[in-house]
Amino acid sequence: MIHTKLKDKHIILASGSPRRQQFLKDLQLDFTVKLKEVEEIFPKKLKGKEITEFLAKLKASPFTNLKENDILITADTIVWYKNKMMGKPKSADEAIAMLQKLSGKKHNVYSSVCLKSKDKEVVFSAKTTVFFKKITDDEIRYYVTNFNPTDKAGSYGIQEWLGYIGVKKIKGSFFNVVGFPVHKFYKELLQF
Repeated sequence: MIHTKLKDKHIILASGSPRRQQFLKDLQLDFTVKLKEVEEIFPKKLKGKEITEFLAKLKASPFTNLKENDILITADTIVWYKNKMMGKPKSADEAIAMLQKLSGKKHNVYSSVCLKSKDKEVVFSAKTTVFFKKITDDEIRYYVTNFNPTDKAGSYGIQEWLGYIGVKKIKGSFFNVVGFPVHKFYKELLQF
């Protein structure tokens, strides 16, 4: 581990996301993965990052017995398009419909992270705007058939084939679109 500030800390990642786990490995952090199920329901009045902040905190809430040196990490990511949330699709047809809506348009991706210890909790967020080219129905069907977008907000992974051929430009952090604002997380973790 590169940072002496963290050497006595026990980092717990409460996420089954292989991408988030890989980010922590790539940051050279020692961590364990612990999952506790929560029903991801939020008040209807919430918008954009209010949703991801609420859900990141909600995912941390079952962890009530943290020890002195524990740091818990939870996170949530959504695609926000035309004032509506696009979560993970429940079927291939839903994934195709989502991608047809996003084709040729721009949308925002919000990620929020909650850091929790025995004594405190901090939540922070990042926003990235993604601009898609017009993606053909054939390209969308190819992507949905050959990649598994059902575990991704908005039905796509920017780091996969559709991101390569479909994303014209982004404003903000690339890693945030993958599902974790790594640059902000690292800074906040060290301050925490």
